[in-house]
Amino acid sequence: MRTSTRIASVLTGLTLAFGGAALTAPAAHADVNACINQVERELRGGEAPEAVRAACYVGLSGAGDECVAGLAESNVTHATAVTACRAAAQ
Repeated sequence: MRTSTRIASVLTGLTLAFGGAALTAPAAHADVNACINQVERELRGGEAPEAVRAACYVGLSGAGDECVAGLAESNVTHATAVTACRAAAQ
């Protein structure tokens, strides 16, 4: 195999590998952030505790009821918890 062909193949493989990771990873992370941000708005600038972050990750998997229950345990209002968990599931 010629050197130029080999280099082109390696660069194409790297582009596909890193490009695919960049397209999929931020979407999941953004959904959890949307959930956390919704709760932090209710806290009026306070940082969400670890229990809120954990509940939002549960919501990411589509377990909305468990997410809402986890947020309720952190004293988040029901309306905010439902909105935040929906944001995580999207």
